[in-house]
Amino acid sequence: MLCVGFVLAFVFGLLAIRLRLSPIVGYLLAGVLVGPYTPGFVGDQTLAPQLAEIGVILLMFGVGLHFSMRDLISVRKLAVPGALVQMGAATVMGWFLGTRLGWSDAEGLLFGLSLSVASTVVLLRALESARLLDSERGRIAVGWLVVEDLAMVLALVLVPALASNGGDDGNGSLGAALLTTLLKVGGFIALMLIVGRRVLPWMLERVAGTGSRELFTLFVLACAMGVAFGAAELFGVSFALGAFFAGMLLNESPFGHKAAEDSLPLRDAFAVLFFVSVGMLFDPMILVEQPLQVLETLAIIIVGKSLAAWAVVRLLGKSNEIALTIAASLAQIGEFSFILVGLGVSLEVMDEQVRDLVLAGAILSIMLNPLLFALLARRQQRKVVVPQASTIDAPPPLEYVLLIGYGRVGIKLAELLARDGVPFVVVDTDPDRIESARSAGHQAVRGNAADDDVLSEASPEHAALAVLTLPDPLEAGKVVQRLKSGSTPIPVLARAHSDAAVKHLLERGADAAILAEHALAHSLSEMVMAAPPYRRMQAAPRN
Repeated sequence: MLCVGFVLAFVFGLLAIRLRLSPIVGYLLAGVLVGPYTPGFVGDQTLAPQLAEIGVILLMFGVGLHFSMRDLISVRKLAVPGALVQMGAATVMGWFLGTRLGWSDAEGLLFGLSLSVASTVVLLRALESARLLDSERGRIAVGWLVVEDLAMVLALVLVPALASNGGDDGNGSLGAALLTTLLKVGGFIALMLIVGRRVLPWMLERVAGTGSRELFTLFVLACAMGVAFGAAELFGVSFALGAFFAGMLLNESPFGHKAAEDSLPLRDAFAVLFFVSVGMLFDPMILVEQPLQVLETLAIIIVGKSLAAWAVVRLLGKSNEIALTIAASLAQIGEFSFILVGLGVSLEVMDEQVRDLVLAGAILSIMLNPLLFALLARRQQRKVVVPQASTIDAPPPLEYVLLIGYGRVGIKLAELLARDGVPFVVVDTDPDRIESARSAGHQAVRGNAADDDVLSEASPEHAALAVLTLPDPLEAGKVVQRLKSGSTPIPVLARAHSDAAVKHLLERGADAAILAEHALAHSLSEMVMAAPPYRRMQAAPRN
């Protein structure tokens, strides 16, 4: 299963990129090929979802490692009402469609509820690809996701009550089950905040103190999987939510960044298996047998739910950019939807054909979601060249530095340049980073520096040189080529993370590519030679 899943996912993911599509489309098609509805090899339908669940756990754990309790609290006033209203609106739309198609109220409500919750993996992958995970919009989307997960934990309690046809005993059981679930969820959160917030970071630091890389990695994985499993078994909380809290609490430790790096390869690998497992559930024949119902389901997911989210965000006073990002983030469904419809079918609340509609909506919305983000990114880039929205307050001075990339390295470099009185202009694609640069008093242009319109606004012909701090060597290579192909090419210095990246950037025309490890080694050697014993050796006369 692992061999065929990874190989086919790679082949079709590569093909998707060649066709300028998201690799997610390729992963899903790989799953369709190994599913039970197509000829040839059929993957293990029991094992595949379990492997995918590991991907969900590791992904949410990684998000938690970049998230803090302060971030979660800061978005509560938007995420809580927004998620609840959006879920309610999607549920009503699904129920209305079910009523029109002659389904029972219970079936329609469960159908609508399954369309109301977004996929963890798809949402986070989209935010990471758009470099929005660490932005204000990303924090709001993640907070929204946490609220949805908590709401779905409670919603799963309602399904057995629906199966009991609403009898007195069912209503009594529902009240007791809801109270029990609320107590369990509250107990889990309290335990994590009171005990876990102290114990987990302390343990991570003690393990780091052993100096063993293997033990450190094992502890990170054990923490992610152990807390997720314990949350599900003891408190009835989802795996994803438990892993998120584990990561968020480990973020309190100074070794949180190292923990995130160690879990990244496994996170990526098992996230791919998630998409393969989703593809295995899809029966392509539903597109032929029920095309109209599939389109109506898809419309609720992409149009209805997104409009509800956009409206709520705008009504709560946030900008149109934030509202559009949240709307695009939620225009898909995933793992919780599969759990709901699977439970509904097993309890005979939902017909199998209704389940197939949900699965078709999930597959198609996951395929289309990257396109929505691409359209959103293109819209933001077009906004850069509107004169009224120009981020350059005055013509840049001659012989200035063009600073492309305002992440952690870019921010630090900007501080050093400002301290030394060196003029510079920032270029970055993220609106939140551009706003931060403006707030610090820097001139800034928002957009992709490889775009002609964006680069022309930054006036590279007046720059003395360009410095690229972009972490992605492929993206940086495109920018280098653009800077060197202009009418007045300028010197380009670029940041690199590996020898291969250095070679790639130099081949694209960079005048120098700085490898972080080499720069660190030079700094350390200077410190060594400045130490008293070696300073005396240098001062002593040589025979």
